[in-house]
Amino acid sequence: MSEQIRLLMVDDHLLVRQGVLSFLEVQDDMVVVGEADSGEQAIAMAEELTPDVVLMDLVMPGMGGVEATRRVKQVSPQSQVIILTSYHDDENIFPALRAGALSYVLKDIGSDELVETIRKAYRGESTLHPRITARLVQEVQGVKREARDPLADLSERELEVLRLIAKGYSNAVIAEKLVLSEKTVKVHVGNILSKLHLLDRTQAAVFAWERGIMRRPDE
Repeated sequence: MSEQIRLLMVDDHLLVRQGVLSFLEVQDDMVVVGEADSGEQAIAMAEELTPDVVLMDLVMPGMGGVEATRRVKQVSPQSQVIILTSYHDDENIFPALRAGALSYVLKDIGSDELVETIRKAYRGESTLHPRITARLVQEVQGVKREARDPLADLSERELEVLRLIAKGYSNAVIAEKLVLSEKTVKVHVGNILSKLHLLDRTQAAVFAWERGIMRRPDE
């Protein structure tokens, strides 16, 4: 038998992991070397196991899939990351691909198609859901950027979060100030970075000050 593709499965839902692994484990050319239920665990296991392919969920308690992808690529650069998620909106697609994910597919993918996606990833070939391919084409063509000021795409809540980011507050502090859960704040931060085409919080803070959207109330 030829060399097997070594897989790491990352998802906080046990039933999802079991369902996916049930048909991966019967593939002659694949072996599951580990399961992780959080981003933090995924990083540790990737560093220890150096899997060929990582199947990564996006929304998990604690560290989300985007940051986990970025960190996995740092500790195990040879590992190819496939995002396997239910989300296909801009605030998830672009940050995940910028973080180093090779492929982005949805959880309604057929079992045979997922197996082929893994094999392609092992060869360094990308697979994208058709909706995501369409969004990438639009992005490359600059349709969205030319049509609108990116600030116009931010909701009032996202503007509030952006102002607090620019003041240097952590997600925990922002959550307290806005009476939100920390998980909700993380989603807003991801939305902001995606909509403004920024890579991190520092760039977001600089953008806020440069665009003059900061208020300077006495605190």
